Amino acid sequence: MKTIAMTMLVTVSTLAAAATDPVYTSRFSNNALGGYDAVSYHAGSPPQRGDTAFSHDYMGATWLFANAANRMAFAASPAQYAPQYGGYCAWAAAQGYTASGDPMQYSVVDGRLFLNYNASVKRNWEADIPGFIKAADANWPGLLN
Repeated sequence: MKTIAMTMLVTVSTLAAAATDPVYTSRFSNNALGGYDAVSYHAGSPPQRGDTAFSHDYMGATWLFANAANRMAFAASPAQYAPQYGGYCAWAAAQGYTASGDPMQYSVVDGRLFLNYNASVKRNWEADIPGFIKAADANWPGLLN
């Protein structure tokens, strides 16, 4: 019984943190995008892993980049490269809640990076991307309260 109560406490604490942190990071790391290079998503090729030698702090998270040029581009215009909704799942944001975003389940739409929870959720997202973006944009400001 004590183990179940502790598990529930940890789960509730994790969910509460996820709903208040402006950028999604895992429980065990402060790296945004799971350590992937945010700029690389916009290059039209698969995302690249970032390197701790090229890091930048933004909105309470550490962002890693594959090279100095990408770090400089991000530092000059983070809103252009950072995932929407702080890297939380875009489909979940459209539904009115937060869920983790998987850096390998992504879409770049009109220059904006969106993450989804998993491949199944991404398929749901792809059914009406413009509608879900509109809903998530409307919901997002209130989801971190």
